[in-house]
Amino acid sequence: MQTTPLIIVVVYMAAMMIIGWLVGKKQINDSKDYMIAGRRMGLFMVAFSLSANNVGGGSTTGLAQKAFGDWGMSACWYVLAAAIAMIPLAYFAPKIRKTMAVTIPEVVGRRFGKLSCNFTAVLNVLSLFCLTSSQIAASGVVVSTLTGMPQNVALLIAGVVVILYTTFGGMIADQISDFVQFVVILVGLAIATPFVLKGVGGIQAISEALPPVQMSFTKIGWITIIGYIFNYFCTFLSGPEMVSRFSTAKDEKTAQRASLLSGVLMAAMSLFPTLLGLAALSMKESLPALAENGSNAMMAVTAAYAPQAIMGLVSAAIICATMSSADSNLLCMSTMVMNDLVFGNGFGKGMSEKKIIFVTRMLNIVFAIIAMCISLFGVNIVDMNTFAFGIRCAGPFAAYGLGLVVKKATKNAGIWSIILGTAGFIFWQILSKGGFLYGILPVVFGCAVGVITFFVINAIDLKRGIQPAPSAYTEK
Repeated sequence: MQTTPLIIVVVYMAAMMIIGWLVGKKQINDSKDYMIAGRRMGLFMVAFSLSANNVGGGSTTGLAQKAFGDWGMSACWYVLAAAIAMIPLAYFAPKIRKTMAVTIPEVVGRRFGKLSCNFTAVLNVLSLFCLTSSQIAASGVVVSTLTGMPQNVALLIAGVVVILYTTFGGMIADQISDFVQFVVILVGLAIATPFVLKGVGGIQAISEALPPVQMSFTKIGWITIIGYIFNYFCTFLSGPEMVSRFSTAKDEKTAQRASLLSGVLMAAMSLFPTLLGLAALSMKESLPALAENGSNAMMAVTAAYAPQAIMGLVSAAIICATMSSADSNLLCMSTMVMNDLVFGNGFGKGMSEKKIIFVTRMLNIVFAIIAMCISLFGVNIVDMNTFAFGIRCAGPFAAYGLGLVVKKATKNAGIWSIILGTAGFIFWQILSKGGFLYGILPVVFGCAVGVITFFVINAIDLKRGIQPAPSAYTEK
C-alpha cells in the first residue's frame, strides 16, 4: 500500500462527493439546472469541462503506453489531434447553443421526426453504457494499484464515488468537478514530468537510450495523424457529452470561445504523458514493476523517480481523467432517457420538476450499477471504447451536424443517413478489424457514408418536390 498517494486520492474523492452534495442542496432548482446547469456557465467552466471530458484514461495512461510501445514521441498526436479537431468544432459550437436543446436526439427529432430521435437516442445510450463501464474500470485499476485490494473491489469503490457526486449535483456539480479535475490532471502531470526526466538523466539520456525513430514526432505517419483529426471531429460533433457542455454555455459566443480554449488546454497536456512513456521505455530494465506491454508505464516510472507526494498527484490525475469522463457519460445517459425516450414519446406528462430530478437521479444510480456490472466482466477497454464511439457517432453525425447548417434538408435524408451511416460503420469495423484500413477508421467511414447518403437523398427529394424538414432551431 502506497500511503501518501492513497491519502491524496481519498481526499480528492471525498472532495468530489462534498461538491456534489453541496451543489445538490444549493444550486439545483429545476430539471434544467440538473441536466444542463441552467445554461449559465462561463468561458472557463465550459472550456475546462470540455477538456476534462476529452482527456480520459486513454489520454493519460493510454497515451504513455502508446509512447512506450510503437508510437514513440508521435504518441502526442493521440491528444494533439483532438486539440486540432476543436478548431472546426468551434464553427458548430454557437449553432449547438442556439438550438436551445438539451440533447442531440432532441435536435435530430425536431428536423427528421420521432423515428430518427428514438434511433439516435438508443444508439447513444448503448454507447454510453460501454463508455461508462470502461472509465469506471480504469479508475478501479488505479485504486487497486494504490491499495493492493482486489481490482473488483476497487472498481466498486470508484463506481460508488461516481454515482454519489453525479447523482447529488447533476450537471453543475459535474462541471465544477470537471474544472477541478482538469486542473489536477494538468498540474499533476506538469509537476511530475520534470522530476521523472531529471531522474532518468534528461531528454538527452532518453534520446541516447532509444532508437532515433522513437523520438520522431511523425513516426506514425501523416495519414494516421490526419485520420485521427477527422476521427475526433466526427466523434466530438456527435458526442453527447460535448454537445451538453456547449448547451450549458451562457451564450453562443461563450460556446465558441470555449471550444478554442479547450483545444489549447488539451494541446498543453499532450506532451507530458508522452514523455513519461518514453522515460519508462528508456529505463525499462531498471523498472521491475513495469508491465511488459507498458500498460502501467506512467505509474511505474513516476513511482521510481518522483517523490510519493508527486506520485499521489499523478494517481489523482489519472483518476480525475477517468472519472471526469464517467460522470459525464452517466449524466448524458439519464438525461437522454428522460428527455428523448420518456418525454419525447409523450410519457411523463404532468410530472413535477421535483419528480423529474428524482427520477433522473434514480436512473443515474441504476445505469451506474449496470455499467459497473459490465466492467466486472473484464471486457477489453480499447475494444469497448472503439465500438462505443463508432456506434453513437457514425449514424447521427450527418443528421445532426448537417441538420444544423443545411436549411433545405428533407426528413428522408436525415433518417436514411442515420441508418446507412451506422451500417457503414459496422461494415468497416468488421472489414478493418477496428483499425486503419487504407488510412480510414471505421467511424470516419461510417460518417462519410452518412454524409454522402444525406446529400444524395436530399437532392433526389428536393427534385421530386418534397418539402424540407422543420428548422433545428425551432424551440419546443
